[in-house]
Amino acid sequence: MKKKNALLLGAMLVAGAAVASAQQINAAGATFPAVIYQKWFDEYHKLHANVQINYQSIGSGGGIAQLTSGTVDFGASDMPMTDEQIAKLKVKPLHFPSVLGGVVPAYNVAGVTGDIKFTPEALAGIFLGSITKWSDPRLAKDNPGVKFPNEEIVVVHRSDGSGTTFVWTDYLSKVSPDWKSKVGASTSVNWPVGLGGKGNEGVAGTVKQTPNSLGYVELIYAVQNKMSYGSVKNASGSFVRANLASVTDAAAGVVKSMPADFRVSITNALGKNAYPISSFTWLLIPSNIPDQSKASAIKAFLQWMLADGQKYAADLSYAPLPKEVVAREEKQIAQIR
Repeated sequence: MKKKNALLLGAMLVAGAAVASAQQINAAGATFPAVIYQKWFDEYHKLHANVQINYQSIGSGGGIAQLTSGTVDFGASDMPMTDEQIAKLKVKPLHFPSVLGGVVPAYNVAGVTGDIKFTPEALAGIFLGSITKWSDPRLAKDNPGVKFPNEEIVVVHRSDGSGTTFVWTDYLSKVSPDWKSKVGASTSVNWPVGLGGKGNEGVAGTVKQTPNSLGYVELIYAVQNKMSYGSVKNASGSFVRANLASVTDAAAGVVKSMPADFRVSITNALGKNAYPISSFTWLLIPSNIPDQSKASAIKAFLQWMLADGQKYAADLSYAPLPKEVVAREEKQIAQIR
């Protein structure tokens, strides 16, 4: 009995030591890809029980802030970091595109369940506050047969620093001179009109609960919440609805010309079938990680993300990375020291 107890105690001590030695990696940032990141980190942990990646979905601005302060091992953003932001870091970050996604105009309009078509001018007008009612002739013109209510449009936007906001405002800045001059593109802007919601979750929830509202959310949040969302007229003049194919088409034109550091915008992309409010989303990995065991764990995860991890993208309404981008990222992993 004593021998049996000793063996049991020994096994418990070994198990406890394994748990204690498990590599804890902390990350924070974008809500745009949070759904697939959580899936990846869970699946990777199942395969590698000694690696636990904890992710806080706090918005791109928060992720960049925590990376800058050194409170996380890596960040995540839907907006490439600017030169000014990079200059504030002690260690240069490497941008790793992870997946592609689309930001959609999601709405809750009384009596309207079908697809609403939005022109760039209409979206800019609504968010600038110059188009205030669903019955506006500029919306009716592009939506024959749709019976819009004569009700005020309740605009919903993000209240936190957000890469999704950057994608949305980057697009509006490209298609509307008025928006560019009056508001501009950033993770946080001075909104002319509207209600604020925290995270993609907050905007989705507010739109669902608010009659006659319109907001912008990442595609997966619209799908998961069974929200109505519209098609958008692209640079080629086609009204395109966001889906895996149309988001992938938006990236097709920039794959060969993508800069070496992967910092690129693909909003308002050319192409008949390209969804115009599409974007890569990035993991922000320090190029130098003093803890070599942690560095090895992060590099191994990145290899898995670029290979097996991409297989989870489509089921979660994200578009997987183009093969040419994956090949270039795999080479960049070697730059992490």
